[in-house]
Amino acid sequence: MDAKLVALCRSPTLTSAHWKPKYPCVVAVLPRPADEISGETRKTNVYKDTFFDHIAINHMSKCLQEATGLRNSKSGYESLVEAATMASQNFSPIQQHQVVTKSLYRAFPKPMLLLIKKVLPPSKFTRTLFAIFTTLFFAWLVGPSEVRESDIDEGRREKNVVHIKKCRFLEEANCVGMCINLCKLPTQSFVKGSLGISVNMVPNFDDMSCEMIFGQEPPESSNDPALKQPCYKLCKAKQSHETNCL
Repeated sequence: MDAKLVALCRSPTLTSAHWKPKYPCVVAVLPRPADEISGETRKTNVYKDTFFDHIAINHMSKCLQEATGLRNSKSGYESLVEAATMASQNFSPIQQHQVVTKSLYRAFPKPMLLLIKKVLPPSKFTRTLFAIFTTLFFAWLVGPSEVRESDIDEGRREKNVVHIKKCRFLEEANCVGMCINLCKLPTQSFVKGSLGISVNMVPNFDDMSCEMIFGQEPPESSNDPALKQPCYKLCKAKQSHETNCL
């Protein structure tokens, strides 16, 4: 694997004027995508969605379609990916971020979000709880995941990382631009705004895994290595619509 590991340090070039990283960590893994090297298509996982998975998927797809005003006649996860693809083709990157954030607020009741934010202020317990909750209840969206530890200051460790083994959305979309504009950026914004806790999403575009690090501020957009990653040679959006998905 021809990969480049980018670490977050305490340099001011990687932080804003009002935030200093609490502890060092990886912010992005930026390899050359395998399909750019070999031209081969990756093997796609087969998911057996349960009845409740279908309810969650259809609800999320409906919320995204309502936020964009763009409808499709597909069903299941295919409908969600189609709704995201249509958003990527009809809106600018900033607008994509906005419509997905809007759809997330539609998907989750506002009173519930306010209650969670009030009773669970940022803490070690909250970060661990959010990590566990994500692995248990969002496999239908991103695929199987597990909670991992991260090193924090003074040598302490904390279970605040969700390691997504192979992101279902990225696998289906096969598009770096859709991952960044329709998942990473809006999710970071939504979690911070609705739950009051920072999260940094670190995609690995080689093996399609991802890490969600609760309690860590994401780098500024201009300094985020993930935003500088070129798209896959076999990007589905680019092939279908002959456009620059980034």
